[in-house]
Amino acid sequence: MRAMVLDAPRSPLQLREVPRPKPASQQVLLEVAACGVCRTDLHIVDGELDRPKLPLILGHEIVGRVVERGAEAQRFAVGQRVGVPWLGWTDGTCRYCLSERENLCDRARFTGYTVDGGYAEYVVADERFCLGLPERYSDVAAAPLLCAGLIGYRTYRLAGPDAQHLGIYGFGAAAHLVCQVAVAEGRMVYAFTRPGDVNGQEFARRLGAVWAGGSDQQSPQALDAALIFAPVGGLIVAALEATAKGGTVVSGGIHMSDIPSFAYRLLWEERVVRSVANLTRADGHAFMDVARRVALEVSVDRFPLAQANTALERLRQGAITGAAVLNMSGA
Repeated sequence: MRAMVLDAPRSPLQLREVPRPKPASQQVLLEVAACGVCRTDLHIVDGELDRPKLPLILGHEIVGRVVERGAEAQRFAVGQRVGVPWLGWTDGTCRYCLSERENLCDRARFTGYTVDGGYAEYVVADERFCLGLPERYSDVAAAPLLCAGLIGYRTYRLAGPDAQHLGIYGFGAAAHLVCQVAVAEGRMVYAFTRPGDVNGQEFARRLGAVWAGGSDQQSPQALDAALIFAPVGGLIVAALEATAKGGTVVSGGIHMSDIPSFAYRLLWEERVVRSVANLTRADGHAFMDVARRVALEVSVDRFPLAQANTALERLRQGAITGAAVLNMSGA
């Protein structure tokens, strides 16, 4: 099968023929239809996330159809469409797994990082961690739901149920989905983009944001909560400045530049800063229920498998509106 392979950090992916994987007992073999290109992939390629499996096939927003099942795999039928997210396996026995915090499992395996992912024509995945997908979304549109949607939704939920005025910093793949969920649930969204990104600001307003401007601008409204999706530590400080007493700032990224020092007065008055690490299967099922109920507009730039390096570079440059997806069929 063809796959785009990372041999070492800070080097381009290589298109090559590799053996088609065989499903283990509780795994399914999927023929990949589409795979999202996530900022986490970029962090792996750039060496900002250490200890990846090498050589590595990236990709953890995978949509595919079951073509073979392991001996104990019974959950999905051959031919069924399923999604494969970032969380690929947990031990089920540690204190985190036993307290419904499997996202923090010390032995967890991650798709496209510690096990091979979906920048390939086929992939194997543990069926217990795969997700059924809403039929209303095409293969390409469903792919970003599997990380941008899932991690975005976990970040959004941690803002709390009473956050009426919600700031979103970094308006990309996750933010454009979360914005629509928040608007559908009656919240007011304030979108902060790169300074001067007029197109991004217009995009945010079209998706329902009541205000959109640069991250260097002052919020027109004190925020009840702020969600950070751009990997820029300084935005934590900016968000604290914009957040009202008792508000929450949630960082939804797996990697971020250092947070500058800031005055204690920004944290005082019971403001909270917290991070999101990975996801749980419960997050996945909850968000897919939301995606079935809310007709999300998924903005996608499509690339063939062989152009994965181009997709990553465009993501690095901030030239993607919404999400980038590798479309295996080319259709």
